[in-house]
Amino acid sequence: MSDMVSDTTGDVTGDATGDRETTGGANRPYDVVVIGGGAAGLSGAVTLARARRRVLVIDAGHPRNAPATHMHGYLGHDGLPPSELLAIGRDEVTRYGGEVVRGAVASAERLPDGAGFRVVREDGAVVVARRLLLTTGLVDGLPPVPGVAERWGREVLHCPYCHGREVADRPIGVLSTGPLAVHQALLWRQWSENITLFRHTGPEFTEEEYEQLAARGIAVVDGEVAGLDVTDDRLTGVRLAEGRSIACEAVVVQPRFTARADMLAGLGLGAAELKMGGEVVGTYVEADAAGATEVPGIWVAGNVADPKGQVVAAAAAGVQAAAAINADLITDDVNRAVAARRA
Repeated sequence: MSDMVSDTTGDVTGDATGDRETTGGANRPYDVVVIGGGAAGLSGAVTLARARRRVLVIDAGHPRNAPATHMHGYLGHDGLPPSELLAIGRDEVTRYGGEVVRGAVASAERLPDGAGFRVVREDGAVVVARRLLLTTGLVDGLPPVPGVAERWGREVLHCPYCHGREVADRPIGVLSTGPLAVHQALLWRQWSENITLFRHTGPEFTEEEYEQLAARGIAVVDGEVAGLDVTDDRLTGVRLAEGRSIACEAVVVQPRFTARADMLAGLGLGAAELKMGGEVVGTYVEADAAGATEVPGIWVAGNVADPKGQVVAAAAAGVQAAAAINADLITDDVNRAVAARRA
């Protein structure tokens, strides 16, 4: 999770604009309003600001990876706290003339002339933009096991590429709640020889899966899990409903990924079901390779479109979407200039 993008973050620059409507100053709309201030949103905003576009980032302040102390897999920034990366990103946006403000977007609607969007924040402030870039990320729905939410991002994990190295060679438990549990156990086996797969509420394993688990020395424990054992603020074990406790220093879970896209429902942009192993494991917003959605003028980037993407992938997606948006705006600028010249 430390490497999964959080497309909103905490402390941001700027202030609320009140309940007035603004087009970004000088009676002009923003070229782009970026909804979400994580790695994808800030990377897109920097790219657009460097392209001399008028850009506003609206950041709600609810980072997905807030519980994580460090992120990994981002070349040149490995081990950096996620909050520090975003602070650097906000500084870069403003350095190039972009704006970053705190606030949650309540809704967005297309302008009557169809040439842009009216974005309404929850505090009543309104801005107008020619294009929108949605980088709001997702919400991780965790299994309802006592202790899981409290240890999330610390010893309760889901991505070995984010956290595997930090818990290598320790006793690791995998909590089965869906069809991916065996896959997770076999994957995490790369980082530790001491893997225990708890059947919990997940589906029965096939004979082939049992054979694979046995071949890799992965123990399987039947029965539901009742909670996690914590001693001196450290995870020490997984407690079964029957009362027995199995020593574990990390627990792997499969969250349900829910895209944050409700604020754009009025524009006809909805979330599609994400399926893995034939089961629905979450939602995401569909888009093409450059992030363009089925709604003209709206792009997406980061975990809202790619739930499995790490921070570095989200940042790259933000840059790619920004380049596509700028190209689209250039086409619009040219068409307007030609029409004005003909007139």
